[in-house]
Amino acid sequence: MGNFALWNLGFRPFYLLASLFGLATILLWVAQLSGLLENAYLQGPLWHGHEMLFGYTLAVVAGFLLTAVRAWTGQPTPVGIPLMVLSSLWLAGRVLVLTPYGGLAAVVNAAFPAALALAIALPLWHARNARNYFFVGLLLLMAALVAALHLTLLDVLVLPPRVSLVLGLDVMLFIMAVIGGRVIPMFTNKGVPGAGATRQLWIERLALASVLILFAADLLQPDAALVAAIALVATLAHGLRLLLWRPWRTLSTPLVWILHAAYSWIVLYLALRALAAVGWVAETHAIHALTVGAIGGMTLGMMTRTARGHTGRPLRADGFELACFLLIQVSALLRVFGAMLPSWYLTSIQASGLLWAAAFGIYVLRYWPILTQPRLDGKPG
Repeated sequence: MGNFALWNLGFRPFYLLASLFGLATILLWVAQLSGLLENAYLQGPLWHGHEMLFGYTLAVVAGFLLTAVRAWTGQPTPVGIPLMVLSSLWLAGRVLVLTPYGGLAAVVNAAFPAALALAIALPLWHARNARNYFFVGLLLLMAALVAALHLTLLDVLVLPPRVSLVLGLDVMLFIMAVIGGRVIPMFTNKGVPGAGATRQLWIERLALASVLILFAADLLQPDAALVAAIALVATLAHGLRLLLWRPWRTLSTPLVWILHAAYSWIVLYLALRALAAVGWVAETHAIHALTVGAIGGMTLGMMTRTARGHTGRPLRADGFELACFLLIQVSALLRVFGAMLPSWYLTSIQASGLLWAAAFGIYVLRYWPILTQPRLDGKPG
């Protein structure tokens, strides 16, 4: 067991589980469409949306936060058996939504983000790291949103399930905007000499505030023109933010440009939200710009960089990682723009799904040994 390091730090099991699940979802989706899981509690687009947000994306967030909070505070986060329990809770949620046991699926899926909130709250509190307390609140909000979705399906609440998913995506967008704003300019300046990535306080505040206002709009459902105006302001704020990071100077450094590319999908998502609000494009195109382009690209980029950094490996992408990054970009382009053409709709969705699965299949092959073996430098973690 001395050479088996999967339970040494949070990023290890959760990045591996997330990438395996990213690969498996396309197969499970085909199985559902083929009628092989007809007794599943969650089915169809609702299962797909629920699992990509509360399953895949939350797993990556868990791996990142359990690792980052230890670095931010110098305090321990779950390892060993507690980390196994937390990982098992996430895995149980993925299995239970495919069974008829809706009540149990609801409890387990709401319990995971709540348990994750507790796991990071304790070290943050002990270190008095007030700057990052808000992550605890966001995870508890995610727990409330997934609980609301399941209570609706169990006829306890009267609320369209879609509302919980949209609000959950807004929370995830805010998390990406915060983390992206902290790490992308830093990684850019460290990884690309002379890049000159900068930040302006008023743009930072406007970018983050615009996402919070969009969350409020999705909750309160105001006039469509107001939603469009909010999304347009957010587009401009995040576009200016990205320009200050000098993305064109990162093209020779894949570990950096993937994060810029992912953030550019956030800008595109907000622009498409504005167009969707006034009925010029279907909202599904906006949602997939956020989920496939931004979430897919940023999670792959962060899972690659942080796994390399925390296992003592050089911060340099090889051919495997470059293939992952390119595949996820083409997958997003097909899902968003290919699906806008009626004659290409089904083909583009199928091709996008296969490219997504290929990207995560490559990640699994490349990172399975990295995530399960000890650090190269002999340090703990």
